[in-house]
Amino acid sequence: LFAVCVFCGSRLGHDPDWSAMGHETGQAIAQRQWRLVYGAGRWGLMGAVAKAALEEGAHVTGIIPDYLTKIEPVLPGLDRLEVVQTMIERKVRMMELSDAFLVLPGGIGTLEELFEVWTGLQTHAHERPVVLANLKGYYDPLLNFINKATHEGFLTPSQKSRLLVTSSIHEALQGLEPFAFGITGAAER
Repeated sequence: LFAVCVFCGSRLGHDPDWSAMGHETGQAIAQRQWRLVYGAGRWGLMGAVAKAALEEGAHVTGIIPDYLTKIEPVLPGLDRLEVVQTMIERKVRMMELSDAFLVLPGGIGTLEELFEVWTGLQTHAHERPVVLANLKGYYDPLLNFINKATHEGFLTPSQKSRLLVTSSIHEALQGLEPFAFGITGAAER
């Protein structure tokens, strides 16, 4: 099965819409019969995505560093839980187990994950799609920076275009659908 890694906040943010959008994401992943790979947390936007995916019958894999389990409780009921030693190992495993990456609103950890997988695409370390869901304009300031970096010649138009930017969950997952056909699934390897 196609495995999508969702990067997003370990907090819910102030707007109740974020939780609803997380729930929508988890449901939509399950309805497509895709696997979810994520950071294993119970709380925040990531917890909302995973809970909804599990409720709808999706296979959910969580990956978390051991020291974080003492700070952020793991979501019970995961189909697969991997406890690693470091955040670097966590990102490596998430990348190994995923066929695509979807970035929802989050903080600095989410930004780090976005740039890690986008850089991997730029440097040909992988050829998997990276989708930035710019929900409610959350990433508008980041997109302004990306446009500025492109304008100033620090990012090529080709590199910029490798990041798929959408404004809704529906568009984001629809953008991943062409990549799902014919994939045996990284998480099954």
